[in-house]
Amino acid sequence: MSYGKKPDIGKRRLWQRIVREAARSGLSIREFCRQRRIKESCFYWWQRRLHEQRSRVRRRSAQVRQSETARFALVSDEPGALAAGIELVLSNGRRLRISQGVDEATLRTVLASLEAESC
Repeated sequence: MSYGKKPDIGKRRLWQRIVREAARSGLSIREFCRQRRIKESCFYWWQRRLHEQRSRVRRRSAQVRQSETARFALVSDEPGALAAGIELVLSNGRRLRISQGVDEATLRTVLASLEAESC
């Protein structure tokens, strides 16, 4: 059960439009707000809030993309055929053997470094 205020989508869209208009206006924020009869403090509050929301969405999107980059394939279904728990064949042809029991943080670090090399 959520006790916080429910976000007002209409208000958010209105302020998104206002912030965009201010950026395109060529006016200082003070002058833009004076002409529109908007409190500067409200403008800056919404600008900051919208920026934080966009940042959260970008971080979540990046996390989803990261989780989608790893692809696994069964190399052999014979018991004991692989001493490693998993063997990954990377897009560049390199193979990564991951032993059984490796911790998730170590695996993520290795995959992130391999991904960074491909840039």
